[in-house]
Amino acid sequence: MVAEREISTKLRSKAFMISTAILFVVALAGLVFGGLAAQNQSGTPVAVTSDATSLLPSTQGLQVTEVPDRAAAEQLVTDGKVDAAIVADPSATPFGFTIIAEKSAPTQLMLQFAQVPPVELLAPAGTDQAIRYFVAIGFGIVFLMAASLFGSTIAASVVEEKQTRVVEILISAIRARTLLAGKVIGNTILAMAQILVLAAIAIVGLTIIGQTQLLGMLGAPILWFAVFFLFGFILLAALFAAAGAMVSRQEDIGSTTFPITLLVMAPYFLVIFFNDNSTVLTVMSYVPFSAPVGMPMRLFLGEAQWWEPLISLVILLATCVGAILVGAKIYQNSLLRMGARVKLSEALRG
Repeated sequence: MVAEREISTKLRSKAFMISTAILFVVALAGLVFGGLAAQNQSGTPVAVTSDATSLLPSTQGLQVTEVPDRAAAEQLVTDGKVDAAIVADPSATPFGFTIIAEKSAPTQLMLQFAQVPPVELLAPAGTDQAIRYFVAIGFGIVFLMAASLFGSTIAASVVEEKQTRVVEILISAIRARTLLAGKVIGNTILAMAQILVLAAIAIVGLTIIGQTQLLGMLGAPILWFAVFFLFGFILLAALFAAAGAMVSRQEDIGSTTFPITLLVMAPYFLVIFFNDNSTVLTVMSYVPFSAPVGMPMRLFLGEAQWWEPLISLVILLATCVGAILVGAKIYQNSLLRMGARVKLSEALRG
């Protein structure tokens, strides 16, 4: 039995390291590929007034059409013959020019500048759809992978302790709630370490490929994502531990963790399919289980007021406390029951 437990622990550790390494590699590759793809795209059509041509730092990757004045440049943008126009503007210091676009400035054009030049939109349409989509995928998949990986690890370790009866020795020395707290805190530290490494990869990757504008746009949302993920994961970790305590065999884990897994998966799919729906994102940003994804996304899009993350965080903290109390009760009442499965009503009743 001890040998089986050691083998199971080693296999789980190897699986954890492999999945973490894959996640880091995929994140870095995605950043580099996306950045290089944006830089290597050529031929973005732009109109440039004759008095602004000499002000451009570079025309690499642009199809430049020179026009006599601002009116002619705007007409080409309106007609859809060019994606943007660059016109001289003495008031736009230190650039000396302004970019004119119809709905949004071309991503490739904007990423050529270390600082964001002034932009005038003839028919504003919000954030670039491609960037919006990839940021939504980024927040969604990081939350899904980290919460699923560490949550399932907690549930599996609880069941393993029940199977080997190690838990009987542990709770003879410490309280069940203390044991639960140790599991939650330990896995939270590991999960946050993974999030911080991913954030560092994002910062370094975007800096290396010269996308400082996008990095500036993502700075605050990434910080808020880390804060919301911290408390959101504690909430989920307590529930995963409670779900694991309700069964005594590894084969039965899926039956009790399935509802929690749905709570983890839902934000991933919602933020991808509804990243352009402000109503859905607003609801997500206040629901505790999806707030770690919904609120950072709204902050990135500039749709959230300064006070909204604070209100959402208070709601998440209150839900987190409630989940810990309920999870601790289920965990404590189910820990020493060695049946195939403990009913939720029994675990809550004690």
